[in-house]
Amino acid sequence: MSFYQHHVFFCCNQREGGKACCNDYGASDIRDYAKNRVKELGLSGNGKVRINMAGCLDRCELGPVLVVYPEETWYTYVDREDIDEIISEHLQHGRTVERLKI
Repeated sequence: MSFYQHHVFFCCNQREGGKACCNDYGASDIRDYAKNRVKELGLSGNGKVRINMAGCLDRCELGPVLVVYPEETWYTYVDREDIDEIISEHLQHGRTVERLKI
């Protein structure tokens, strides 16, 4: 059994030399938003949801990306509304957001 019901990793990597990376799309700010939103909803903590920053997840060409464990579901996103949908559908109701899945 997993320590968290859902463990979410946001790629927040910043590559050098102009190579594509998730942080070019504001990934760190979006991760902060997700972390705060999960706390506001009372979803964070042991046995619940954990939002983490990750280094390169090696899918930058699809970026920005995040992955939800233990389901191993990969998502891309554009804005806070996409993150709200992932939180509501996947983290709260256990439904994959197919339109954002990669």
